[in-house]
Amino acid sequence: MSSDYDDNLLRRAIIHAKAGEQDLARRYLELAIATADDRETRTQANYWMSQICVNPAEKRKYLEDTIANDPGHPEARKALAILDGRIKPGDIVNPDALPAQQQGTQAGSADRFTCPKCGGRMVFDGDGRTLICEYCARNQGLNTAAPQFEQDFIIAMATGKGHRTPIKIQVFNCKGCGAEFILPAQQISAVCSYCGSAHVVSVTRELVEPDSIIPHAFNQQQAGDLLVAWLKKNKVKIDEKLLLPKGLYLPVWTFDMLGLVPWSGTVYRNKQRVAVSGEESVSYNDVVIPGVRRFAALLPALLPDYDTSSAPAYDPGYLSGWPAEVYELAMSDASLEARKQSVDKVRARIKSDKGYVEDLNYSTSNLSILSFKLVLIPLWTVTYVFEDHEYRVLINGQTGKVHGETPKKGFTGWLDAILGEE
Repeated sequence: MSSDYDDNLLRRAIIHAKAGEQDLARRYLELAIATADDRETRTQANYWMSQICVNPAEKRKYLEDTIANDPGHPEARKALAILDGRIKPGDIVNPDALPAQQQGTQAGSADRFTCPKCGGRMVFDGDGRTLICEYCARNQGLNTAAPQFEQDFIIAMATGKGHRTPIKIQVFNCKGCGAEFILPAQQISAVCSYCGSAHVVSVTRELVEPDSIIPHAFNQQQAGDLLVAWLKKNKVKIDEKLLLPKGLYLPVWTFDMLGLVPWSGTVYRNKQRVAVSGEESVSYNDVVIPGVRRFAALLPALLPDYDTSSAPAYDPGYLSGWPAEVYELAMSDASLEARKQSVDKVRARIKSDKGYVEDLNYSTSNLSILSFKLVLIPLWTVTYVFEDHEYRVLINGQTGKVHGETPKKGFTGWLDAILGEE
C-alpha cells in the first residue's frame, strides 16, 4: 500500500539539494530510495542523487538506475551523454533562442558521377548496389553498409544537431502537377515521374540531407513484370497500352519509441462495473512517417514492408539517374505524428487485451522518442486506364509488393456508377 512517507522524504531532499546542503540531501534521498513504493518517486530520487554526486562512477550508477526506471527520462539521458562525452555542455542550446549561425544554410557539395573509362554518365543500375555507365556498361559498386547509429532524439534536440542546418540543394518543380524532386548535380532539366511533363524549372531549396537510403532492388522491366502479374491476379483488363512503372525515392522519417503508459478504466464483469488499471510497456522500433502527403491512400499499405533498420548510409550515387521527392513534413512535425500513432497503438492494445475498457484514462508523459533518421525509400508508380477512369498502382522497390486501386465490381460498383461516385 502506497504512502506519502517516501514522497515527503523526496521533497525535503530536493529542498536541501537546491539550498546546497548536500549531506542532508543525501540522507533524505537514501531513505527515499530505500522506502519508495512507486516508480515515479524511485526515479526522481535516483536522478536527484545523481545530481549531488561528485564521484563519476557513483553519478553514473544513479543515472543508469534512473533510466532503468524511466527509459525515456530526458534529463538523465542528457546527463549520461555528457558523462560519456557524447555531448559537451557548451553544445547544449536553448531552443527558444538558437544561435545566429543555426539559422543559415550551407552550400551542398556537387557530386558528378562520370565513367573513369569513357567519361560517360554513370547511373544507378537498380540492383541495390551498382552504378553503371550509360555508354560502355562499366560498373562500379556503391557502399551498402548501414549507418553506425541512429540520431539520439533527446541529444539532438538538446544540441544544435536537433536543429540541423539545412544545405542548399537544387530541386526541380514540375509545372504540370506541382511535384518537387531533388535535381542531380549538373542537371538543369528532367522529366516528372508522376505526370511525364518535361517542362520543369530548377530552383534552390534549403533541405536536410537524408541519413539513410534503401536502394532500388530491381529494374524497370522487372517492375513492369510485377505490375502485369498483379493486374492478372486482380482480373483487370486495361483499355490502353500499359505504361512501364516509373521509379523514384520518397522521403520518410523513422522514430524509435520507448516508455511506460499507466492507465485506468472500468470493465463489466459478472454484470458489475469493475475498476481496472495497469501499465503498458512501449517499445516500437522505426515508426515510419511519410515525409510527403502524396499517395496518402495507398502508401500506408506498403510502408510496413520496408526494412528501414538495415538501410545503408546515404550515398548520392544511389540517386544518379533516379529522382527523389523533396520532403514536405519537418522532423518536429513528423515526431508528433509518430507519437500519436504510438499512443493509438497502445490504446488499441489495452482495449483488446483487457476486454472492453470504458472510461479509459492514460498518461503518455513517460513515452519518449529515443532516436530518429531521415530515410529515402524506393518506389515504383504507374497509372492505368479502365473504362475512362485512371487508377494508381504503387510497387515497393525493395520487396516487390504491389498495391493499387482497382475498378469496383459487382453491385457496389454498379450502385456507385449510378450515383456518380468514384
